[in-house]
Amino acid sequence: MKDGFIKVAAATPALHVADCGYNAARIVEQAQDAAAHGASVVVFPELCLTGYTCGDLFLQETLLAGAVDALDHVRRATVSLEAAVVVGLPVRSHGKLYNCAAVLCGGEVLGLVPKQHLPNYSEFYEQRHFVSGQDMPLRSVTLRGSRSIVVDVPLSPELLFCCETIPELTLGVEICEDLWVPAPPSTVHAQRGATLVVNLSASDEIIGKAAYRRDLVRQQSGRLLCGYVYADAGFGESTQDLVFAGHDLIAENGALLAESRRFESGIVYADLDLQRLLHERQRMNTFELAEGGERVAFTLAPKESDLAHRVFPRTPFVPADHTKLIERCEEILTLQATGLATRLAHTNAKTAVVGLSGGLDSTLALIVLVHAFDLLGRKHEDILAVTMPCFGTTARTRGNAEKLADAYGVTLQTVDIKAAVDQHFADIGQSKDELTVTFENGQARMRTMVLMNLANKHGGLVVGTGDLSELALGWATYNGDHMSMYGVNASIPKTLVRFLVAYEAERTTGELSEVLRDVLDTPVSPELLPPKDGEISQCTEELVGPYELHDFFLYYMLRFGYGPRKLYRVALRAFAGAYDDETILKWLTTFTRRFFSQQFKRSCLPDGPKVGTITLSPRGDWRMPSDACATLWMHELELL
Repeated sequence: MKDGFIKVAAATPALHVADCGYNAARIVEQAQDAAAHGASVVVFPELCLTGYTCGDLFLQETLLAGAVDALDHVRRATVSLEAAVVVGLPVRSHGKLYNCAAVLCGGEVLGLVPKQHLPNYSEFYEQRHFVSGQDMPLRSVTLRGSRSIVVDVPLSPELLFCCETIPELTLGVEICEDLWVPAPPSTVHAQRGATLVVNLSASDEIIGKAAYRRDLVRQQSGRLLCGYVYADAGFGESTQDLVFAGHDLIAENGALLAESRRFESGIVYADLDLQRLLHERQRMNTFELAEGGERVAFTLAPKESDLAHRVFPRTPFVPADHTKLIERCEEILTLQATGLATRLAHTNAKTAVVGLSGGLDSTLALIVLVHAFDLLGRKHEDILAVTMPCFGTTARTRGNAEKLADAYGVTLQTVDIKAAVDQHFADIGQSKDELTVTFENGQARMRTMVLMNLANKHGGLVVGTGDLSELALGWATYNGDHMSMYGVNASIPKTLVRFLVAYEAERTTGELSEVLRDVLDTPVSPELLPPKDGEISQCTEELVGPYELHDFFLYYMLRFGYGPRKLYRVALRAFAGAYDDETILKWLTTFTRRFFSQQFKRSCLPDGPKVGTITLSPRGDWRMPSDACATLWMHELELL
């Protein structure tokens, strides 16, 4: 296993009821196929060696012996597979019959896990044939078939299967109904260390049940911060009274990674990120650990997953589904506006002052301001938008700022800061011909001073425009655009800023919609260097790299603790065809270097609303010393 990824599979074979030899052969075929595709864990349905719908045949000695023979056949046929295989069969112990899952690996039956919750309603009468394995003490059982004997197999509902060669992999097992009860066994399994829970199921299909089943699996994986593989019985089960759809599901931490088409046999795969799951458990201090459980050790040769069944969205902050994106945009704007409205009301601010450049970030800040004033029932003209042209301002951005203010009906004030900056440069001996960082930052700090003093003059507060991506890169002038009295965009990454402005453009009309669309088409720039032929000469993404790459790095580094090697690997997959390997490595190196060196700017941020799972507020989600060294991270990059 490399970088914590492991491929798993859920398989639904086409069975013959009570034909154990036939069923074993189909199971072996699918297990071999799954292992050949790189799966390290392959899960089959409940009672798959016999078929779930055998009814009173479960009381026949011939069927029980045939199930053991079939298990032994699967054991021998999978001895060379580098995969754990989980199958279902009836097991007799101490004069009682149990519905069990058998975990096999390397030619051994590692253990048997009995079903704990047996349905006895409507179409299911499991208690007619089986007894619950709940509270069963650990037993060592011998399985006897007509041709085979499997000796000294542990039987317990508390078995956990721990891989010695892949320490992140601990396997817990539950069976069908176990998941549907108020307190599923998987909850305890996860608290005792299981990172992967498998469920062998035979869930009949009725109208509406698939959606409920899907949500049940997904939500359980989220609650337990685990991977969850659900293998369901399908074609070949008796349809005397029921139909089984073979609805296989694989989820991880609340997200559905793979789902089979119902009413078909086959295999579905997913690449689980076990390192990510352990990171989530580590950071969520409400995830309680528990003692106990019976641990069974096994080994698997670590495999490098090709990640063919794992999707890494290029814009992880932005939902791919358009409907969900619209809902997300509305929710975010409401959160931002509510936070700002609360602060305005609390401070009794007479106005709110925003620097309006005609760029993306300040446009979003103005949109949020308008929404906040609407929430407060206040007039838009009480908003003071300030445009401050200087050496790098272009007619396009200044014109868009003026049009935006007019379209929203806010008060616009123009303060030309050239003379003030000239005087300041003269005071400190800075030549206007030297286009240094002092030349740029002097303008940015002058603009902030103007905004702060106007806020004092009019009894208001300054609304910040800087976004999360700029904070991550430190692409802000310290005590310039870095500072405000409330930063509404502080947890909005640049890729999401663009979609929020686009959302506002879609739901407005006329000149407002037109100017918003032109803002979206304008290159991202601080406009601190003189234009060339009237056009923007300073393009941010040419200097620090594409924001879609930086937002991708930011998301996976902060949300899941990915290191540089893992970031590089998943970025290569996500951006295949968009950027070459050298380009991705170049900007990942830039991101890492800047993220560490610029922490001092994030250590003194103004207040701002958290809207997503990632923020860089020093008071909440990200507490990093400003003097932290990037040595380990940079060394890992050097080895790529």
